[in-house]
Amino acid sequence: MAGVTLFEVGPRDGLQNESVLLSSEDKVFLVEQLMDAGLTRIEVSSFVSPRWIPQLADAEEVFRQVQRRPGVELSALVPNEKGLERALACQVDAVAVFMSASETHNLKNINKTRVDTYPVLAPVVTAAKAAKKSVRGYVSTAFGCPYEGEVAITEVIEVSMRLFGMGIDELSIGDTIGVAVPTQVEALLAEMEKQGIPLERIALHFHDTRGTAVANAYAGYQAGVRIFDGSIGGMGGCPYAPGASGNVSTEDLRYLFESMGVTTNTHLDKLRDAARWLSQRLQKTLFSHDSQVAHAMTWAEGESEPQ
Repeated sequence: MAGVTLFEVGPRDGLQNESVLLSSEDKVFLVEQLMDAGLTRIEVSSFVSPRWIPQLADAEEVFRQVQRRPGVELSALVPNEKGLERALACQVDAVAVFMSASETHNLKNINKTRVDTYPVLAPVVTAAKAAKKSVRGYVSTAFGCPYEGEVAITEVIEVSMRLFGMGIDELSIGDTIGVAVPTQVEALLAEMEKQGIPLERIALHFHDTRGTAVANAYAGYQAGVRIFDGSIGGMGGCPYAPGASGNVSTEDLRYLFESMGVTTNTHLDKLRDAARWLSQRLQKTLFSHDSQVAHAMTWAEGESEPQ
């Protein structure tokens, strides 16, 4: 069976929603653990204003300290041209731009309508490509919005086509509040193919609010997607999506695919070590199913709970 790429978003999408602030040194150590586990695409931080995401205010320092490795892409989220300038100064390997399929969520998230967002993102994509950086786009609330409810496939397609028209290389489709089920995933991907969007340029980004993330990933794989976003330990959520739980965990995705005979080129024991270390730093048990099983087993063996 064809292998998949696990795209790690924990250091950015995961940490931005945590109340405990990690030091820059801890963030660097986390990224290094993830590289040790075999992950080759890692979203390290975000160059948004520290006023909006104080957890990621040290993006420059983290990129300055992290040791680059051959074959590993370290990327960052950028909201506008100013953010891109900061990212390029840090020698990021790739950048990502973002918007929502839902009008209300887009307004809550970036204080702009979708129509007003396109002119902000287009020059970012153009400048990043001119700097020879690959560009990923994110479409949030692709299956449901905390404010509007179900989001029509036509809305997702419209936003996706506009982003590809700007020149992005890859598009990550996000189930921001974790409401999707496999039939919805199948329907959206079928329509994307019908509209001429190649699935090899699509990634899927699921949240596990209702426990359907792994099933949705399987549906995406069956449809032809080969890139899946995961967050170590299942960290995350969305500050502008009330009720959203963490991302599907990287360990759960790894377990799913490798158990199916689909290669990920990652090491489950090292992913578990990183998740365990992180749970101690965040002072809580992490959301992933794998981490909960590991936590229960170590507790039963007499080890202390995370301090």
